[in-house]
Amino acid sequence: MFHVILSQWQPFLAVFFLLFFWTWETIAPFFGRQKRIRHAGRNLTISIINGAVIALVFAGLTVTIADYTERHQLGLLHWLGFHGASQFVVAFLLLDVWMYWWHRLNHKIPFLWRFHRMHHSDPDMDVTTATRFHIGEIVFSSIIRLGLILILGIPIGAIILFDVVQLPIISFHHANIHLPPSLDTAMRFFIVTPFMHKVHHSRIKRETDSNFSSLLSVWDRMFYSYVEKENYSGIKYGLETFDEDSRQSVKGLLSTPLY
Repeated sequence: MFHVILSQWQPFLAVFFLLFFWTWETIAPFFGRQKRIRHAGRNLTISIINGAVIALVFAGLTVTIADYTERHQLGLLHWLGFHGASQFVVAFLLLDVWMYWWHRLNHKIPFLWRFHRMHHSDPDMDVTTATRFHIGEIVFSSIIRLGLILILGIPIGAIILFDVVQLPIISFHHANIHLPPSLDTAMRFFIVTPFMHKVHHSRIKRETDSNFSSLLSVWDRMFYSYVEKENYSGIKYGLETFDEDSRQSVKGLLSTPLY
């Protein structure tokens, strides 16, 4: 089946897009950066830890629960009569709007923010920042998504398709790449772009608490959290209390919720 093939290729696609945007931001960066290898090494170490937990704990559970809901016709999508292509489209949109609200909750609920701020504490955002999430946040979001799959009746094919489509978009809007402003503006009507997401990683709280979408940009406009800037080159990344190098080490990053 197509979704099985996508699932098998997902790790290779993740590496491909990481290398693609790493090369692009090396050739045509938006901000000049130093110590990129050390920065990437720290972020990717976190990513490897997260990937292992997802593969060992949540990948099998996701397939099992999705298969159970499909066999027993459980969940809102089944009860409302969605099947085939319509089920995939609606499931895809529901997963994306859920990502929007989960992201927004991570900024609004202090306990969740303690974990999510590890992602925002990166003072040199680039494509590797797209992989930099605290293991606690990964566990919480994965558990909640299992419940979401059961409640909504989301098929495994839609989940895999969403994850695969999301891969290049998240890598794209975190990458330290230079795009013509007119192109970024045009793309921003459909997907999250580098300029749009740069605002989200600003140290200014009003800007940090904006632009929560991860794939389709429509949710920020729909829920009044969309923010633009005139001068994107003036954005400063990171969080004020996490600039010390010890806070940016792997040990420091994993200890972020304790600070």
